Amino acid sequence: MSSQMKGTPGAISEQERQREEEQAQRFAERYRLPFIDLNTVSFDPKLLRTIPVEMMYKYNFIPLKKVGGVVHVAMSDPTDLPRIDELELLLGGSIQVYVGTNSAIQETLKKSESSQRVLDEASEGFKLQVITEEENGEESLSIDRLTTDSSSMIKLVDSIIFTAIQRRASDIHIETRDREVMVKYRIDGVLYQAMEPIDKKFHAAIISRIKVMSELDIAERRVPQDGRFRLKIKGKTIDFRVSIMPSVHGEDAVVRILDKEAINEAFAELRLDLLGFSGPDLKLLRKYISEPYGMVLVTGPTGSGKTTTLYAALSEIKSVEDKIITIEDPVEYQLIGITQVPVNEKKGLTFARGLRSILRHDPDKIMVGEIRDPETAQIAVQSALTGHLVFTTVHANNVIDVLGRLLNMGVEPFNFVSALICIVAQRLVRLLCPFCKTTTVVAEDVLVESGIDPVKYAEFRFPQARGCPECQGTGFKGRSAISEILPLSDRIRGMILDRRPASEIKLAAREEGMSSLRESAVQKVRDGLTTLREINKVTFVE
Repeated sequence: MSSQMKGTPGAISEQERQREEEQAQRFAERYRLPFIDLNTVSFDPKLLRTIPVEMMYKYNFIPLKKVGGVVHVAMSDPTDLPRIDELELLLGGSIQVYVGTNSAIQETLKKSESSQRVLDEASEGFKLQVITEEENGEESLSIDRLTTDSSSMIKLVDSIIFTAIQRRASDIHIETRDREVMVKYRIDGVLYQAMEPIDKKFHAAIISRIKVMSELDIAERRVPQDGRFRLKIKGKTIDFRVSIMPSVHGEDAVVRILDKEAINEAFAELRLDLLGFSGPDLKLLRKYISEPYGMVLVTGPTGSGKTTTLYAALSEIKSVEDKIITIEDPVEYQLIGITQVPVNEKKGLTFARGLRSILRHDPDKIMVGEIRDPETAQIAVQSALTGHLVFTTVHANNVIDVLGRLLNMGVEPFNFVSALICIVAQRLVRLLCPFCKTTTVVAEDVLVESGIDPVKYAEFRFPQARGCPECQGTGFKGRSAISEILPLSDRIRGMILDRRPASEIKLAAREEGMSSLRESAVQKVRDGLTTLREINKVTFVE
């Protein structure tokens, strides 16, 4: 945490931090109280939200947990007994004091409260109110309601969006249920509830506000609608893609957040080694993306980081000597020095038609966002055979499934195996938060279910998520790629042409040194980067 603090305005120096820690430890010894390092401890997020933030700032404390009727708190000054007595009265019970440094308490208060409290305050008054059978359940529209709700509704939707950006969310989900509306954030690929359920009577106003922002038809509620809008937040412009979908209980909305400026900063330094590829896989991939011609094919389900891998590959190989053109649907992030063409099916610009035009534009290297149909597959293969280096993606579960997928599209097997250099299959796993990760011994039955030798790993301490203010209590921060790479050797090419079963091709690839997705995932656990439970969610046990 000290390294984090140095880069922030008003942060204390390393020497001051150490001096403050020593003083806090002396306090703790003198008054026989436990010392606590707030950088390594986990918090109870529910307890944090039940205590007013003003009280925490006024009395300069952090609530850690509640055991029975006793609240465990971290304070910097355990000598102020009148203040402690006053705090006990306000909390309605006894407290157990831990000694922490003042700067750590202040930093923790800022991290844990800044964004969530904004959302909680905005949603106050919108929470679920149960209507009894005696009351009239019909929604009434009046001038009073319009005038009182309009500004607060704008505040609520704006707060939901602002907090999502603060928490690094990629999507906002607004789900309608029988009597309530749920707001969720997708963070590192997993959905989390953003706030308490909102009363169903505010549903129409929330969806209408999102539609107005996206310039969609607020009167149309029976068919799906897609739109987009742009906001300026903290001096930077962020794009949002909106999808409205009618459901049984009303309309649902999903807002995709495209923080292009943040991504472009990352993409300026984007390299394949930053994505999490293992040493041997990284060496192989860098070799194949440097070939003069052929096809590099990346596969995986939606949201597995395929496009990011291709962008990283293009960033590594781009030069002023080469013309690189991409065709994508849509172009989400712009790369400097590369010509990017967006698909526009309404105007007739499909992947196949765009790819034909690209070939007349004298490219050296081409990226095709996705092969969806036989025509695009045929043209991409022909491009690779006629001296172009082609990068593309196909939706498939692993490297072997891709072969059947393309052959079923009607691609000539001989052309296909001649063009293909390698196939990369990948997934994303969440990385443990470096500030709060811990370790534990896993039960033998869990190891057996995970396909791990219980004798060999009996004493091994597996990484485990805990949760802290840095990771918003999730225990995870960021994601990393796991991969398997199938190089197209002469032996593998011959087996594909002979239409050998997938199991035989896989066995031959393993004999030639291919590591599977599962092996790549287990290695991430061995390295202490993710948990056994996390890799079991994204890979099959072999």
